[in-house]
Amino acid sequence: MDDPYWDLDFRPSFRSQRLRLHDDYDDDDRSNDDVSHNAVDKLYLVPYRWWKEVRTEDDQMGGVLYTASTDDDAGSEIFLHLKKKDVAEEGFSGREYALVPEPTWCRALRRHNDFYAAAKDNVSLFGAEIFLKDVFSLQIRLFVSWETNSLVVKISQRDNTVDSYKRACNIFSSEYVPLHIWDFSGQTTQIFMNDSINLPNDIPGQLNKEILLELRLHGFSYYMKGRDWRSDEVADKHPSIDSSTYGGSMKMNGSTDYVNPYLTPTNSLQSGTIYRGAGSLGLIGLENLGNTCFMNSAIQCLVHTPKLVDYFLGDYRKDINYSNPLGMKGELALAFGELLRKLWAPGAKPVAPRMFKLKLASFAPQFSGYNQHDSQELLAFLLDGLHEDLNRVKCKPYIEAQDVEGRPDEEVAEEYWQNHLARNDSIIVDVCQGQYRSKLVCPVCSKVSVTFDPFMYLSLPLPSTTMRTMTLTVLSTDGTALPCTFTVTVPKSGRSLDLTNALSTACSLRDDETLMLAEVYKCRIFRLLEDPFDSLDLIRDGDRLVAYRLPKGCETSLLVTFIHQQMDMCHNNGEMRLVPQAFGIPLVATLPDVCNGSDIRNAFLKVLNPYLMSPGDVLNIFDDDFANEDSNATTTTTTTIMDNDADSDRESRDEANSDTDFQFYLPDAKEAIEDTLIEMNEPIVVSGLPKRLKVLVLWSDNMTKKYDTCLLNTLPEVFKPQFFVRKPEESVSLYKCLKAFMKEEPLGPEDMWYCPICKKPQQASKKLDLWRLPEILVIHLKRFSYSNLFKNKLETFVDFPIYGLDLSPYISHRNSQLSSQYMLYAISNHYGGMGGGHYTAFVHLGNGSWYEFDDEKVLPVGQERIRTSAAYVLFYRREPDI
Repeated sequence: MDDPYWDLDFRPSFRSQRLRLHDDYDDDDRSNDDVSHNAVDKLYLVPYRWWKEVRTEDDQMGGVLYTASTDDDAGSEIFLHLKKKDVAEEGFSGREYALVPEPTWCRALRRHNDFYAAAKDNVSLFGAEIFLKDVFSLQIRLFVSWETNSLVVKISQRDNTVDSYKRACNIFSSEYVPLHIWDFSGQTTQIFMNDSINLPNDIPGQLNKEILLELRLHGFSYYMKGRDWRSDEVADKHPSIDSSTYGGSMKMNGSTDYVNPYLTPTNSLQSGTIYRGAGSLGLIGLENLGNTCFMNSAIQCLVHTPKLVDYFLGDYRKDINYSNPLGMKGELALAFGELLRKLWAPGAKPVAPRMFKLKLASFAPQFSGYNQHDSQELLAFLLDGLHEDLNRVKCKPYIEAQDVEGRPDEEVAEEYWQNHLARNDSIIVDVCQGQYRSKLVCPVCSKVSVTFDPFMYLSLPLPSTTMRTMTLTVLSTDGTALPCTFTVTVPKSGRSLDLTNALSTACSLRDDETLMLAEVYKCRIFRLLEDPFDSLDLIRDGDRLVAYRLPKGCETSLLVTFIHQQMDMCHNNGEMRLVPQAFGIPLVATLPDVCNGSDIRNAFLKVLNPYLMSPGDVLNIFDDDFANEDSNATTTTTTTIMDNDADSDRESRDEANSDTDFQFYLPDAKEAIEDTLIEMNEPIVVSGLPKRLKVLVLWSDNMTKKYDTCLLNTLPEVFKPQFFVRKPEESVSLYKCLKAFMKEEPLGPEDMWYCPICKKPQQASKKLDLWRLPEILVIHLKRFSYSNLFKNKLETFVDFPIYGLDLSPYISHRNSQLSSQYMLYAISNHYGGMGGGHYTAFVHLGNGSWYEFDDEKVLPVGQERIRTSAAYVLFYRREPDI
């Protein structure tokens, strides 16, 4: 009873089967240590999800979960193990079945009301051989007799030979002609025209052989145009095979091993063909229907995805879900399947994907018309649409979320994944979907939330898109320095605190100082960035920011903001009048709680002191003013000023300090200055916190000439795209992009997370980690960025590996059973800018060659040329364990 296997030993030569039971179903159902071998005792093979649902209702229901696998050591026998789940490796294609007694089967059948399942599954274990064979479908390897190319189609072993032949004809759009079946050596020949003839049952005798299925193809002469072959060469190599035939070898081994559908070499076939066009299998271009290169690029990458080719060349129609409200009644899957088969049929003529585009546009109007679109957006829609059309779950069960508090991540992740599979079961899920771990942390109460979500592809930011360059002007509040501009780099989705820290380092902020960030608009402080957790997304590239250096501990002091004004002639009520106009950057100073007008004046003159021009600068201004006067008078004035430099310096400062050159006002809400003039001995009272005071300073004409107002009027924008153009030759590794993707960052203000502790939305920090990797890994490089009215494409060269992409350092959950090494097999490229550009695809075929698919054109390309700055979407497949 220690052996956890049920061995189903099929030996066709003896025409009888033996069953050895090494474990009972359930302790409650066990009556003897052995099980009777009579046919009355029936077992039923049902989908795992059926059995799981029934067991959920009644824990006493019998049944044991098994996964299916083959035994390579069985020699010539078809030897099928059904292994218990608790000791099982991952099952064939992820498919899981349960062997259950009749009561359990009846309950599952009533729940699903599936007549077809009843007709198929209502057999005893001894009569189940024909159905268990379908767990490992027969594989037909189809090949052109003069090529080394081959691809795989799976059929049921119950199909008769003629059905298999007709199916091959349908796949390759060939008419039915007299059928020849050969063994692969070509030494025996049989002709079958009777539709009732089944595939040979002498499996031990045929297991290590291949059977050739021969059919004729029309359009053969066109297909041969791009070759250096002569038709008689084929006959010379294979005298028993007509040169105008197409063959399909059927490997009757029931193997579940993956068979590469890409140009598999065969010793019996001619090798060393010379490429002259798109005539080889899988090397057919797509016509451009008008700005459809984005679609062609994505399609070529998908139709060269190994397991999707295998699937759509098989009987995929049995999985179509016509009743799924989220799907397209199978129309998208049928259109894609038909297009894939055309692209894998022999022939060199490009295919026009009109029908596929028509179906696509009918369900996704954004892709209608003939405008250029994003290949990744189309790919995302197509994968999701194919999944819904091919979802094997006809009735999605309601699954109540379980409490995950305090449970280990491994247990919670598996529960999330099984819940996902209970509602989503398709070839897309089997091949393309993985799982990542998402961790949210509330910035207020530190509440942690962990979820596990599926993903279809990874959208990796380029490091240049995760960071943001910002320019600010730093001003002193003690009159010791002129304004200074700094450019810093901060996280694009960072917070105000990140900007403050970066700027503090850049301006060498002292320990006894702090920074107050403010946005300036129309020469006034529009808002203060006081909350350190404010998102930087609130700051636009066109904004103008300043930072005031303040002494630490000034929160209780009076903060005075000086707004500069000067009189200017403007139209007012239909006539020209002198009105005050604001100019320059507001200045800030701190004052004691008790102060008067004289204190305000002195504080303003102190912060304005760095802008006072030297006598030489003042001289130049006066020279400009009197340029049109008599030259002799100008010379005399100039000489007088130059001879009295010291006196002029003293007089200019005294004049700057005179009461008539600056007037200070306490404005109302509309900034009206009538009757608001501040007297020098007038006490200033400010109540409440924070203590802030806004003062309007009216400049005289003389003062605008003695102070450098140009410095006050210079305030750059946060970001000017033309000043920060990234160099095309810069490069970054794909691993660095992965690190940027998994870096912890705060959510945007539009993606707030509702904290169950705080009972309100919070801008939580988010951290992503890979948990479960898919068979096919699609990586989208986020080259396109959008910022208000600006759109930009990053031409950064991403250094991505072709072989040996190792994701083990980025997986939180280490599963030693599955390889974390990936190899590249396709690339969707985008050339040009945002307004248009052009898409192509690079595809790797199984013979080690790379090809470029440029709409109708298909040309070989060296591996050294496929890594470019145009790479947009990368397609990787898992490398098998060595």
